[in-house]
Amino acid sequence: METRALDSAADTAVGRWTVGEVAALAGVSVRTLHHYDEIELVQPSERSPAGYRHYLPEDLDRLRAVLVWRELDFPLDDIRDLVDRSTGARAALLDQRDHLTTHIDRLHRIVTAIDRELEARTMNLQLTPEEKLEVFGDFDPDDHADEAQERWGDTDAWAQSRRRTSSYAKEDWERIQAEASELSHAFAALDDAGVDPASTEAMDLAERHRAHISRWYYDCTIEIHEGLGQMYVTDQRFTDNIDGSVGHPGLAAYMSEAITANALRQLDDA
Repeated sequence: METRALDSAADTAVGRWTVGEVAALAGVSVRTLHHYDEIELVQPSERSPAGYRHYLPEDLDRLRAVLVWRELDFPLDDIRDLVDRSTGARAALLDQRDHLTTHIDRLHRIVTAIDRELEARTMNLQLTPEEKLEVFGDFDPDDHADEAQERWGDTDAWAQSRRRTSSYAKEDWERIQAEASELSHAFAALDDAGVDPASTEAMDLAERHRAHISRWYYDCTIEIHEGLGQMYVTDQRFTDNIDGSVGHPGLAAYMSEAITANALRQLDDA
């Protein structure tokens, strides 16, 4: 779809274009233009004495609008209503810009949701069942392999985590688990002491938590980390696992608040 060429042509003060010329400008088939003409979606305003269709600049404006809506996967009946409702080229452009912005925002939210859940990753463990029991206890990461692959298999963070963890030995996993346990106990101690999760002490601990993920798994950005913190309280599986890791109900909620506060601090300092 060549809307830029259509815009340039439509800006010409005086112009008439044949079906073939418009098809070339728009990057669509002549058959498509004939169909739009037949259903009265985009019709040439003029015909030559010999009966040939001639498009005028206002016809190109309408075609450009139709093609943009088609790119957004709107059905033709809806597109007709949308372009008929617009009161001019500028109004149509503004309307399409609003819809595109909404569409882009939705895609960003989908990507963010994927990033937020990256902590539920598959670890390509080179451990025997006995060693995994020693390191992870009753939790077996392989039980979640299929779900994690389906959700995050196409992301950069997934690939980075897979590359790193594939070479870890039992000693590496023991160190990772020990560091994670230390962080969990530290968060629980702050909560027990009544320390505000938005305090400097709690935020610094949240930053250590982010560094732990970046060191062992994947580059955990502020945005990803904030998303993980939200997931700790929106996904009951994570809430139960975190609260149960040190036997401290409410730990997931406390960590989530500290992570959010740290993210705001980091963004403010940026």
